[in-house]
Amino acid sequence: MSTSNAPVATERDSARVTAIIAYALLLAGWPTLHLSTMAGVILAYVQRADWRGTIWESHFSNVIHTFWVSLLICVLAIPLVFVGVGVVIIAFVALWFLYRTIRGLIRAVDGVAYE
Repeated sequence: MSTSNAPVATERDSARVTAIIAYALLLAGWPTLHLSTMAGVILAYVQRADWRGTIWESHFSNVIHTFWVSLLICVLAIPLVFVGVGVVIIAFVALWFLYRTIRGLIRAVDGVAYE
């Protein structure tokens, strides 16, 4: 067996572990007022350029996209809470956030692209 494959496997494992950590930080954000979510997004921004063109880019892009869409919709829904519609919108966004994060985590563990 050639030794040239060993660094590639190590790099792949490194990206996989980093993606799993980013997803775990997103999920850990719920009880920590999303402080760890911000850490996961920063980690994804830092790592995305290093893994451009690989399956791991899709995971880091998913973390970033999920965070920004969730944040934007929740900010827009906050004034609607007083009408009652905002609560439904925020609940939907929370479920969507959890779905995308858990789905991404499962796919990262399996070593498959998010998309």
